Amino acid sequence: MLPVITGSWKEVGGGLQLSTSGGFQLDRAAMERHDLMRKSPLGRPARTVNMVQLGKALTELDAPPIKALMVYNSNPAAVCPDQNLVRRGLKREDLFTVVHEQFLTDTTDFADLVLPATTFFEHKDLVHAYGHYYLQVSQPAIGPRGECKSNVEFFRELALRMGFEDECFREPVDAMIDAALQSGVPQLKGISRQRLESDPYVRLNLHGDESDHPWLPFANGFDTPNRKARLFDPALIAHGMDPVASFVPPEESRHRPGTQKFPLELLARKADNFLNSTFVNLPSLQKMERQHELEISRADAERRGIADGDRVRVYNQRGEIFLQARVNGTVAAGVVGAQLGWAKLSGAGLNINVLTSDRLTDLGGGATFYSTLVEVERVPETSCSSKG
Repeated sequence: MLPVITGSWKEVGGGLQLSTSGGFQLDRAAMERHDLMRKSPLGRPARTVNMVQLGKALTELDAPPIKALMVYNSNPAAVCPDQNLVRRGLKREDLFTVVHEQFLTDTTDFADLVLPATTFFEHKDLVHAYGHYYLQVSQPAIGPRGECKSNVEFFRELALRMGFEDECFREPVDAMIDAALQSGVPQLKGISRQRLESDPYVRLNLHGDESDHPWLPFANGFDTPNRKARLFDPALIAHGMDPVASFVPPEESRHRPGTQKFPLELLARKADNFLNSTFVNLPSLQKMERQHELEISRADAERRGIADGDRVRVYNQRGEIFLQARVNGTVAAGVVGAQLGWAKLSGAGLNINVLTSDRLTDLGGGATFYSTLVEVERVPETSCSSKG
């Protein structure tokens, strides 16, 4: 709202935040090849499961149930909400789990097979972004170590071993990059793989360039009927209702009635030196993080007889985790904060996602990590952690 009120959105770097991923309109259909699903014995698009609800998918989904899980570019045992339910699903005896990974993460502990994956230093890739307008080709700095394979190589070999004869499963990476760049949108005009291979980075074709005619996407107004930015959009509110009176707090919010049992909102924060659960393998970064601490206000701590450094139990209807209290004034009363890390690095093998809900957002079907209610209590010195 501040960039709109001050008008700073009219300047380059004025602070109006918007994902730039829409500017990179690659030919995704050429890469994803949904037509192959209809060509297959399935004869229709395959079922899609929202990863946010992986726990429910592995424990409740039927007709048919999921019997195989292929994990790549992710660590669901650490990053998915409702961790106890996810772990219960991953422990199923009849679930065959393959994890394509670089390190022994929380998820590899549940795998039937762990297959080595390359890092971005070892394979060629086309790199776009959601925070800038530059496209790049990333060249490998070294060859694949040992038996490591990239995602492309892994799925190509798997498809060929399974008897698929489609030519796309024999395409080299260069051909795939060429196809991705052939979307025909003006932003990619004149941008080829050859150009990307010779230049360190290439800016998308926008309305002008950075020096003489900066890209100001809202200079002539916003995409609204009157071209003005909206601080309030009546289309998102029930017709005829007062916008303030009609506001409904999230399902788990301290501003909602009936939260006496779990009165504290948990800020399930990402750690400073990890990227979700990436880089957690580094001992030097593990030492720098505070993933075993709970930030709590002095008022909430005193009300519960908690002092700085005390061991506390953080719990709700989904599970519990034991952390060390950090009473330092960094969070407001009614709020507690904790950081995400690998579950295996904690004493009980759990992280803060044991507390988060797999409830979906009403817009976009995303995760509601930041709508989590908990209660906190001091653990007597003679007690020890119990269930997960």
